[in-house]
Amino acid sequence: MTKDWVIFTDLDGTLLDSTTYRWTAARRALAILRQRGVPLVIVTSKTCAEVLPILRALRRREPFVVENGGAIYFPEGYFPSRIPEAAPATRGLRRVTLGTPRRRLVAALNRAARRTGVHVRSFAAMSAREVAERAGMTLLEARRAGRREFDEPFVLLNRTDRAWKRLRAEIRRQGFHVTRGSRFFHILGNNDKGAAVHKLIAWFRRALGTQVNSVGLGDSPNDIPMLRAVDVPVLVARPGGRYDLETLAAVPQARRAGGVGPVGWNRAIVRLLA
Repeated sequence: MTKDWVIFTDLDGTLLDSTTYRWTAARRALAILRQRGVPLVIVTSKTCAEVLPILRALRRREPFVVENGGAIYFPEGYFPSRIPEAAPATRGLRRVTLGTPRRRLVAALNRAARRTGVHVRSFAAMSAREVAERAGMTLLEARRAGRREFDEPFVLLNRTDRAWKRLRAEIRRQGFHVTRGSRFFHILGNNDKGAAVHKLIAWFRRALGTQVNSVGLGDSPNDIPMLRAVDVPVLVARPGGRYDLETLAAVPQARRAGGVGPVGWNRAIVRLLA
């Protein structure tokens, strides 16, 4: 690991193309990170079951954050200091749990929908085939996406700002949080991407010394806490070349990547490191 940089990145619409889920356009930047030994930490709304195949394909074995900060995974022995709150997990990984169990989130979402008269449809009510059709995934990818523990994605069937505001207010009144990603809304507990990133930055600084510069790349409102937690926030353009206005307003100091998805991601990393 280098003492210069640690890169934290969202996946969908950022490192991965929002339609094809490919990172081909980011190959140059990925090669630079590999050559320099810069840690690349995925911070996503995806599940552990979804992230592991991506890490294998990228040939990376590093910490990662799943389900909007619901849990942090890292390889056994990755950090020289012991992480007391970490428990054994799958495939030689350890896990720090930060999120609320999914069953509580689903119950809170359904309760909020009833009380506000807003119609929603969450992953818990969808078949794998429906998830695949809505997200442009294969059936296998959709099944992996459904293996959720700390975050429940959903769609609004009442597509009005008023319905969204009513539902959001009721969810918050119950003590839960809600955010928006590239495709879905998400209900979660008292966790977010930023809280997980803060922990990881502290662990990296303990391992590498204080000379750690953190970079975060994202494209959507659920990335706001992560972008606020890093030294250098970078906002990647959405399809059509526009930047998310809510995220820009919340993180006005964010650099613009200068491109959509992995094209912008590649350009931002090369500009930063090359």
